[in-house]
Amino acid sequence: MADKWRCPKCGSRDYTDDPVSMTGGGFSRFFNVQTKRFLAVTCERCSYTEFYRTQGSNFENIVDFFGN
Repeated sequence: MADKWRCPKCGSRDYTDDPVSMTGGGFSRFFNVQTKRFLAVTCERCSYTEFYRTQGSNFENIVDFFGN
C-alpha cells in the first residue's frame, strides 16, 4: 500500500495507518460488541483520513464480547 496510496486532498504519500473497531447495529450495539473492523489511513500532511474495511476473526469477536 505504501507505493500506491496518495492523499486525494493534498497529494502527499506520507501516511499512518491504524486498526479501528466499531459496533454494528442491533444486538452488537446493545452489547457493545465491536464487529466491524477497518484500517484508518491518515495523511501526515493534512490529516485527511480514509477507512478501509478489513476482516476480523470470530475469535476476536468472542474475546471482545466477553471483554465488555
